[in-house]
Amino acid sequence: MAGGGDIQWCFSQVKGTVEEDVTEDGDSWEYADIISTVEFNQDGELLATGDKGGRVVIFKREPPETKQSLPRRGEYNVYSTFQSHEPEFDYLKSLEIEEKINKIRWLPRQNAAYSLLSTNDKTVKLWKITERDKRPDGFNLKDDEGRIKNPNDITALRVPFFKPTELIVEASPRRVYANAHTYHINSISLNSDHETFLSGDDLRINLWHLEITDRSFNIVDIKPANMEELTEVITAAEFHPSMCNVFVYSSSKGTIRLCDMRQRALCDQHSKMFEEPEDPSNRSFFSEIISSISDVKFSHSGRYLISRDYLSVKVWDLQMDSRPIETYQVHEYLRSKLCSLYENDCIFDKFECAWNGTDSQIMTGSYNNFFRMFDRNTKRDLTLEASRENTKPKCILKPRRVCTGGKRKKDEISVDSLDFNKKILHTAWHPTENIIAVAATNNLYIFQDKDKV
Repeated sequence: MAGGGDIQWCFSQVKGTVEEDVTEDGDSWEYADIISTVEFNQDGELLATGDKGGRVVIFKREPPETKQSLPRRGEYNVYSTFQSHEPEFDYLKSLEIEEKINKIRWLPRQNAAYSLLSTNDKTVKLWKITERDKRPDGFNLKDDEGRIKNPNDITALRVPFFKPTELIVEASPRRVYANAHTYHINSISLNSDHETFLSGDDLRINLWHLEITDRSFNIVDIKPANMEELTEVITAAEFHPSMCNVFVYSSSKGTIRLCDMRQRALCDQHSKMFEEPEDPSNRSFFSEIISSISDVKFSHSGRYLISRDYLSVKVWDLQMDSRPIETYQVHEYLRSKLCSLYENDCIFDKFECAWNGTDSQIMTGSYNNFFRMFDRNTKRDLTLEASRENTKPKCILKPRRVCTGGKRKKDEISVDSLDFNKKILHTAWHPTENIIAVAATNNLYIFQDKDKV
């Protein structure tokens, strides 16, 4: 079936090392190069990725050759690369703190510079990205190499001026928000007031002001007095896109709690809890594991939520917390494979999900470098593959199908042939156009609507 409003997706770009490249250690890629987060900025002109080596790479969309060349082709090229986090060691707990970038969130642009938040397991940083294509020249007290002149040699007064130079993009840390999380940070979310943001770890959520780094306010704390009584952890948290007092957080028990900061400072009592009753016929040893929510996202309109658990994506209406209004099966054919997925730890993989700009389509990842799209209007679904075999310019992606049993058709792939080491965990959708970014291990694939190329 065609999906995404009958959109035909075609290949645009791929960034990253070729999978066949072998390192000195015999590995097909470096662990540090594995992409751990992907995020478009508010207008989609910039695309940021973070990796397990603590680096942030920003891609910028090239301007059209002429003003008449619309609609624009999504050509993204490297704009800036910088080291956001370094590995650290907590001597009190004898614990290594990994440099891996867990999340990136863009701030709305206020001036010529760009700003973003990035976080590893313990520390959130605010980065400012600026351009410089001119430098001051013609000083009176310095020579061309910057050395101080002898005052006796100065015979005339010069007027300094700016001299054009090659474009330099600089990333500088503006704020460091540290020492507020005992457990690993899994979420950061900017508030709609553009002054505050939240950071969430396994048991607590903190509220920060962008200008204040030495203190934060604890707004959720689910840590029990006795850790042996711990039954669930926080898996994701996000602010409402327009109501600055409302946020949600999901848990490993498959629940989503909506909280209102106007009710109390510590949101230990939720305003609403979204939870679907479990079907007794599907009850198994793995039920609690696969019901854990790995990602939750508000729609752009703020009316809906999507949540991703191991096997499905669910759409929730904020006005109805008793059950989801839509449920889309991502890879139901894996239900019979849960035992082997548990043994190889794949059952604990955390897949993200994304809305398109009009909230009419949903995207999420799967195994074998497959990613899934669901059209909410037509109820059609689509399975596509991020592969270097389909990297010819404007090459249209062919829908993929998985055969679960019986006779396998020509274009189908057997469920037993799926490669569980190849997985799409991180995806992003352009805020206004049909351009998507898909992270497949160490490669970033960019696809777009064929009609817009």
